[in-house]
Amino acid sequence: MRILLLAVFVMAASAKVEVHGHRGARAVMPENTMPAFEYAIEAGVDVLELDMQVTRDNVVVVSHDPVMHAPICTGPKEKGVIRQMTLAEVREWDCGAARNPGYPKQKTVSGTRMPTLEEVFALAPKGAFRFNIETKMSDKAGESPEPEEFARLVLEVIRKHKLENRVILQSFDFRTLKAMRKLAPEVKRAALYAGMPKDFVALTREAEADMISPVWRLVNKGRVEKAHAAGIPVVPWTANKPEQWDKLIAAGVDAIITDDPAELIAHLKAKGLR
Repeated sequence: MRILLLAVFVMAASAKVEVHGHRGARAVMPENTMPAFEYAIEAGVDVLELDMQVTRDNVVVVSHDPVMHAPICTGPKEKGVIRQMTLAEVREWDCGAARNPGYPKQKTVSGTRMPTLEEVFALAPKGAFRFNIETKMSDKAGESPEPEEFARLVLEVIRKHKLENRVILQSFDFRTLKAMRKLAPEVKRAALYAGMPKDFVALTREAEADMISPVWRLVNKGRVEKAHAAGIPVVPWTANKPEQWDKLIAAGVDAIITDDPAELIAHLKAKGLR
């Protein structure tokens, strides 16, 4: 019995917890920018996590918010709705000149422009890492394309770069996940969730997704085990402290989305988990 328990412990300790660099590496570099993604790749991330919006001329760009504003991006006016601007107009804004006050370690990189999804995908030859890309749907009129159109535009870029097997499409708006399933069922899909506690398996099935991505506070060992029994990976967000990482590791999660991927990788290595 002792030998069996030891074997189980060794197997659990050796299970790899993947690291997703949230918005690249928001704790260290300007979020959702090429410098952030390049930093995360150098740090050794398994997955680059990023957010998407669509310009007026239907270019998929990388931004969490539908509206450009300081301190994330500074430009010719106080605010600018991405969906109502062309890519050329979006590129008038500097998305690296100001430090986000919530992240004191974050460096500034003046002259950094908002990247397109194409530009981020062009990083693919730098390694075997994958891409976890989020369709950000706004509930305000004129700020987002229709879910089906959003999924179609994203898929065009995925297929152009032949990254169907290296992309996860994630969203809080399950309509985009369902649309992608119809268009390209081979592209993995993750259901994002941050509400009241719900069954992970039921949420994943409701979204017609392959995996569940809950806010880290909702994760416990029982929910993870139930998801795993149904063949569903659990990828929580966004955990930035060692005590949070340890809680998630103990719960048996498959990956952790973090703003500080280099620190999480070092933490995992110190525990012999990487």
